[in-house]
Amino acid sequence: MAAPKPQKRSLEEIEDIILRKVFLVSLTDTVELSSDSRIVYLEMTAAEVLSEGKELRLSRDLMERVLIDRLSGNFSSAEQPFQYLVGCYRRAFDEGKKIASMKDKGVKSEMESVVKQAKKLSVSYCRIHLGNPELFPNPLNSNEKSRSSKSPLLPLIFSEVGSSVDGFGGSSAGGTQCPPGFLEEFFRDSDFDSLDSILKGLYEDLRGSVIKVSALGNFQQPLRALLYLVSFPVGAKSLVNHPWWIPKGVYLNGRVIEMTSILGPFFHVSALPDHAIFKSQPDVGLQCFSEASTHRQADLSSSFTTIKTVMNNLYDGLAEVLLSLLKNMDTRENVLEYLAEVINTNSSRAHIQVDPLSCASSGMFVSLSAVMLRLCEPFLDVNLTKRDKIDPKYVFNSNRLDLRALTALHASSEEVAEWLKKNNLGKTDGSRQDTEVENRLLQSQDATSSGSTASGSSNAKLASTGDKTKYPFICECFFMTARVLHLGLLKAFSDFKHLVQDIQRCEDALSTLKSMQGHASTPALKLEVSRLEKEIELNSQEKLCYEAQMLRDGALIQNALSFYRLMVVWLVSLVGGFKMPLPSTCPMEFAAMPEHFVEDAMELLIFASRIPKALDGVLLDDFMNFIIMFMASPEFIRNPYLKAKMVEVLNCWMPRGSGPSVTATLFEGHQLSLEYLVRNLLKLYVDIEFTGAHNQFFDKFNIRHNIAELLEYLWQVPSHRNAWRQIAKEEEKGVYLTFLNFLINDSIYLLDESLNKILELKELEAEMSNTTEWEQRPAQERQERTRLFHSQENIIQINMKLANEDVSMLAFTSEQITAPFLLPEMVERVASMLNYFLLQLVGPQRKSLTLKDPEKYEFRPKQLLKQIVYIYVHLARGDTENIFPAAISKDGRSYNEQLFSAAADVLRRIGENGRVIQEFVQLGAKAKVAASEAMDTEAALGEIPDEFLDPIQYTLMKDPVILPSSRITVDRPVIQRHLLSDNTDPFNRSHLTADMLIPNNELKARIDEFIKSQEMKKRGKSLGVDRTKATIQTTSSKMLID
Repeated sequence: MAAPKPQKRSLEEIEDIILRKVFLVSLTDTVELSSDSRIVYLEMTAAEVLSEGKELRLSRDLMERVLIDRLSGNFSSAEQPFQYLVGCYRRAFDEGKKIASMKDKGVKSEMESVVKQAKKLSVSYCRIHLGNPELFPNPLNSNEKSRSSKSPLLPLIFSEVGSSVDGFGGSSAGGTQCPPGFLEEFFRDSDFDSLDSILKGLYEDLRGSVIKVSALGNFQQPLRALLYLVSFPVGAKSLVNHPWWIPKGVYLNGRVIEMTSILGPFFHVSALPDHAIFKSQPDVGLQCFSEASTHRQADLSSSFTTIKTVMNNLYDGLAEVLLSLLKNMDTRENVLEYLAEVINTNSSRAHIQVDPLSCASSGMFVSLSAVMLRLCEPFLDVNLTKRDKIDPKYVFNSNRLDLRALTALHASSEEVAEWLKKNNLGKTDGSRQDTEVENRLLQSQDATSSGSTASGSSNAKLASTGDKTKYPFICECFFMTARVLHLGLLKAFSDFKHLVQDIQRCEDALSTLKSMQGHASTPALKLEVSRLEKEIELNSQEKLCYEAQMLRDGALIQNALSFYRLMVVWLVSLVGGFKMPLPSTCPMEFAAMPEHFVEDAMELLIFASRIPKALDGVLLDDFMNFIIMFMASPEFIRNPYLKAKMVEVLNCWMPRGSGPSVTATLFEGHQLSLEYLVRNLLKLYVDIEFTGAHNQFFDKFNIRHNIAELLEYLWQVPSHRNAWRQIAKEEEKGVYLTFLNFLINDSIYLLDESLNKILELKELEAEMSNTTEWEQRPAQERQERTRLFHSQENIIQINMKLANEDVSMLAFTSEQITAPFLLPEMVERVASMLNYFLLQLVGPQRKSLTLKDPEKYEFRPKQLLKQIVYIYVHLARGDTENIFPAAISKDGRSYNEQLFSAAADVLRRIGENGRVIQEFVQLGAKAKVAASEAMDTEAALGEIPDEFLDPIQYTLMKDPVILPSSRITVDRPVIQRHLLSDNTDPFNRSHLTADMLIPNNELKARIDEFIKSQEMKKRGKSLGVDRTKATIQTTSSKMLID
């Protein structure tokens, strides 16, 4: 007999079973209560149902009542409300999977509807509970309701966004798993008001979780959670409306925004050092780079790679967060306001000394730099096709960034104000903006993110912040990125450079102290040595942190170079594009641009040029064009130090050695370079004489050092050498003559200063070598004298290096260009310089300049003498009018006929070219004859009336001219020589140029008549040879160094 067929359950029964499983409740006191301690018997609810004449079954109609009663009751064995509701959703999801396999479509459809309603109800009451946590009793934590506890949603969000990765790649996942679809339903299907307070709490929790986390800490999980939340429109809106989105308050500053805003602590995550108060953990320097000198290179490389990787994860995540908010037209304006507030409150980060308590950290601004560069990527294409969307008037009209207060390339604030007033540019140009802004915003939005769309009406929200002109996103992003890079990446590069210098200074000081310890060690000395060693260790750790986060991140540097390529191309477009010569007047749009736009581009190029392979693949032609166009154009760029930066860039790019160079074509095959580079370098060499700074005298030598190295390289390139010769011919009495004058001035000063310092150094050496007397001196005095000794060594090294460069340039150029050297206003100056050098190198002082290790100080007397002699010979070869010997002998300070024979002897001993020696000796003989003739002439003239003497040099005037302002008469060659260095009247300092000189023809005629009459008086009378010889000053052979 067949078994009875099981009776089919009704829909009501199935519904009851499913809801009991989902909500873990029962309306009957049955055996199932003992099988699962979580199941709660709702006795009161059951009584109410019975009183209503209904069966004790759970149904859709009773679902919400049962849920409220379950949450409102105080059941000792029950779960906490939030965990219970999430569990309900999970169990509903599980039941839904079972229902999916039901064969009866009618039952399946009904039960799916039940489960859907159960899930929706669970989510809804989750929101109610989190928004009003006091509403339902918490049986387990009734006495521990602290508002500071984190939102229970956080673990679910963390599980939803995946496991976190710590600094060394390990997983730190764990905690509650989120039921599939729960969070999506929680955040997607709700109104803003019911979720806002919950989201605000979540954002505060996420901010708190990274507040002092370093690059090696767990920041990635909170970052992914942040990105997840802003992906929901309600989440994005809640974030930008949070009171901590942009903190407010009387004491608001850059550091406050960094530490208290929601995004600030995420940007603060870094490997870079920070003030002790704000130091993050784990300590990157201590963990990765302590005692780095003892580490294997492979370990250091591994740490570098780890830090670079995690920081790029941070950059990518933060860029996604901002991009998500920027795509949403309801939140875009808030993002731009936040960025502007961060930039404006941290403007003092540009100062040399930065207050760490009022300014955000370098870590924040380097991260922000990397993120802004990612936002710029869509308009940094190779052809820079969107640069026309960058409006220069943003600098004048922006109501977001205060750019007009920054130092401009050329214009003063008064000039800008006058220009704005004249052109009526301070007001809104509504006619142009009405339709164009909407189109621009939409186009730039497409450029910023693919596939995003926005209605035109949304643009009104962006335009609602003020009455001034509104600009497209590309324009805003460009100027904000320029400011962020200035305050961030470029400032960090500068800090790194200073840190390296500090380490070098400490190491030098430590070396000095240790050498002193060898003579006499004291407790104070040991303490100072220990302090310096600790300081070097700490600074070395910080240096490696900078290197890991910035120098090793090739993509970061290349992205920055791409941005500044756009910057220079855009700036050049303001003056009409890449073409020379420049316009006769500088357009105000260019003149008013912030100076740091160009300075930062140059600083980045210098820094990148010193990092191996950092320039590989970078398009440098546009930078080269820009530098050549503006390096010698004071009408466009006023600051001489900025032009000096351009020379420094070229110096970094200059090919060195015989190997191939990626930058060689910039010098040897670049059209603007071939045509203008030498000309502009010579002009800048002259212009840099007066920088306007208090230390201009010393600065010019450093700047000219870079120029000299470049010019020496360019002389080796035939096309540049030809251009140089042509310039010397065209500008023989112009810029080239001034260039020669300053070159000679520098040579004399540098060599003279070096030789004097050598004498001082030898005195110090003598003191220190007398050990008995030296050790009797107080320790502090010995320390000071030792420091002075090393300081003198450094000065000699630098000055001799510069002097060698200058003399070398005079030597190689004079071989092919002699005419400017032999001009009346220059020839005596050149002769005096050469005579002075000759006296120092082979005269009586030579023995006192002997050094133990001259090469250490760049002092190469034989090489220097050789170059001096070559200059003499080169000029003698080009002296068609035979004026050079007379100029040599006329020098009363340094000339001595025996110096020539002494120098010739030295040259023979070192094996110099015999023909050159012969020509040099012949020149000396000619000078001797010229000296004799000069004495004869002087004797013939007798006593010269004072009115015929030049008031500056007290020599007989040959071409008297009147100075227009002081009305004093001077000799033309004398005043012209003065004007080469100083364009003022020497008697009253009024402005004076060569073309303003007035010939004094009447006086010249009287002088000529005087000379003629004196010659007639003395005609026929001969001067004895003995008298002539007696009147010429001689130097005995014993005085000369063999």
